Amino acid sequence: MRILVVEDDHEAASYLKKGLHESGFNVTVTTDGDEGLVVAKGGGFDCLIIDRMLPGMDGLEIVDALRAAGDDTPVLILSALDKVKDRVAGLKRGGDDYLIKPFAFAELLARVEALLRRSNPKQVETHLQAGDLIVDLLTRSVTVAGQSVDLQPREFQLLSYLMRHAGQVVTRTMLLENVWEYNFDPQTNVVDVHISRLRQKLDPEGGTQRIETVRGVGYRLLDND
Repeated sequence: MRILVVEDDHEAASYLKKGLHESGFNVTVTTDGDEGLVVAKGGGFDCLIIDRMLPGMDGLEIVDALRAAGDDTPVLILSALDKVKDRVAGLKRGGDDYLIKPFAFAELLARVEALLRRSNPKQVETHLQAGDLIVDLLTRSVTVAGQSVDLQPREFQLLSYLMRHAGQVVTRTMLLENVWEYNFDPQTNVVDVHISRLRQKLDPEGGTQRIETVRGVGYRLLDND
């Protein structure tokens, strides 16, 4: 699922990107209203998180322009303006939800998930499964044959990505870009190290091959039904 964040506060934007990425979303960030509108109009996003006060076009002007163009992508408006009239204006101008700053990330995530459920009730994934391996994206829990597996955040992201592409070969470059958000090869074995740890945690006895190495290319998660 792809989310666009339009937020001019770099610290807040980084915080949102990190939290949403760790929750399994593909996140794009822009820091001014004009660029935000251009990127949003490019389409392909499942939800937009837009700060109300922005350089260039403000958040409500972005929403106005999108709605006028027939774009009904769900929009969560962020704002320090907490008066009832401000919240009402945000919703009447086309926002689907309005969250007052400062906020807890857990609440923002719950609101985003609610918007996605309403707009794409059949497309929001809450569970991923490959054989007896199950990942719950809401509780961020993992079980193998009914037994709980304790994963670190990066391991959880790696496993979730592999499971979304179960049966497909994923390259190291794909993993670096989508799990570590590297747009370059750091020339380290970070992927291989995490794959090794993940294999050990999913199958400490070593009896079941779940993640196959495709020599010279990358890895493939097997569906061991």
